[in-house]
Amino acid sequence: MRRFSQKHNLVTLNEINITPLLDLAFVLLIIFVITTPMLEQSLHLTLPAGGVDSPSKPTKDDIKTVEVSKDNFFVMGGQKMTLNEIEAALVQANRINPKMVVYIRVDTSEPFGTVTSLLDRCEKNGISRISFATKKDRR
Repeated sequence: MRRFSQKHNLVTLNEINITPLLDLAFVLLIIFVITTPMLEQSLHLTLPAGGVDSPSKPTKDDIKTVEVSKDNFFVMGGQKMTLNEIEAALVQANRINPKMVVYIRVDTSEPFGTVTSLLDRCEKNGISRISFATKKDRR
């Protein structure tokens, strides 16, 4: 009878299989590519046509986006807010960054009264850099 040694069981693993790691990385990449556009626009709005490109675009940190829903509520930073909460948040952001631009996204079917009240609050607090979101005019 021949005896086999147990030496082969003690050999260390010289290679690591990275295929599962790469699979996980690709799945996460695909998930982030799909979800990122959804995070930027929290409300589905039909924007009015028009608008021109400005020569000096503000940086992303200078922009505060306020969305006005069809149901007369506001969304800023992904949070549903009242007009008073929006006003307080914009005043605070304007104190921190005087170059702040308020970017208003409003649906075309929205009555202008809600937007007017937002504009009045901005004007009352000295926030004068305001822009309206529009979709590109395809002429």
